[in-house]
Amino acid sequence: MESYKKEISESHQLRVISALKEDKDYFLSNFPCDSYQDQLDFIWEKTQKNKARITFAISLKGEAVSLPQAPFGGLWINDSLSSASLEAFILAVIDELNHRGIHSVSITQSPKPYEPHVDLICYLLFKSGFEQKKILSHHFFIGKKKIKKLAQKESLKIQKKSRDSGLKTSHSSISNFGFLKEIRAWNAQKGYEIVIDENRIVQQVSEYPDRYFLITVSKGGIAVGYSLGVKLTGNSLYYFLSAINPKIPVKNGGELILNELFQLAVEQKVDFIDLGSSDLEEGANHSLMFFKSRFSNDICNKITWVKKL
Repeated sequence: MESYKKEISESHQLRVISALKEDKDYFLSNFPCDSYQDQLDFIWEKTQKNKARITFAISLKGEAVSLPQAPFGGLWINDSLSSASLEAFILAVIDELNHRGIHSVSITQSPKPYEPHVDLICYLLFKSGFEQKKILSHHFFIGKKKIKKLAQKESLKIQKKSRDSGLKTSHSSISNFGFLKEIRAWNAQKGYEIVIDENRIVQQVSEYPDRYFLITVSKGGIAVGYSLGVKLTGNSLYYFLSAINPKIPVKNGGELILNELFQLAVEQKVDFIDLGSSDLEEGANHSLMFFKSRFSNDICNKITWVKKL
């Protein structure tokens, strides 16, 4: 697709290009969705400098989603931007989507640790006619030095628990994908249905091998638990797809996995860890929230906004 530019004022312009043309720190913005015909970057520029952007997947049905099959999408502010200019960007995006025949827009905005201006973004989305459709609460542990301090503090305790139970934890890059089937089977045995696109995960790991890490809990050389650590951005680590074999008694398995996640975070020198949401269809998953609260120092919301055009 050819680059598209639209002058908004003397100082700003909207540029629309294929999302696959420019690499971005949030690598899932570059990863296409099979059920969508296009994936486009809407870039807000001033004197040829990228001030803000948002990526949308565009469906044949006239839907624009930021982003499907990803933890979030949303607006990213790359440089200082006034509230008036940010609002102008949102309105310019809406106008361009409307011009392209889009009839519905959905934006899942990233939580605050990823995008510090999220409160202003959400306020201006609301003022621009977007309605809140969904909200999820994410637990975070923020602070590079604090992560290292906690990892060192907990390491000795966890090592003792591991020795007492005959368990071993490790992390590594991903060389095969048999663990995905085990995760699915173990969760099914517990009555949990995990909806994951295994082929998509394989493709993402193959294209971005430096962003994915497999955490393994083993007993007697046999894996009894897994989780993925994903660097969604260069300064973060996301806790994803955790499961423990229900047929093998594993005491403190969740603690062992999270301790290894923190060790990985120290190794990767990230600024924060995202432990994800804790949600059930019928309400908040308070037991999981309590567990994560022991390994977090902040809670931030992830909001999905929708607007009909």
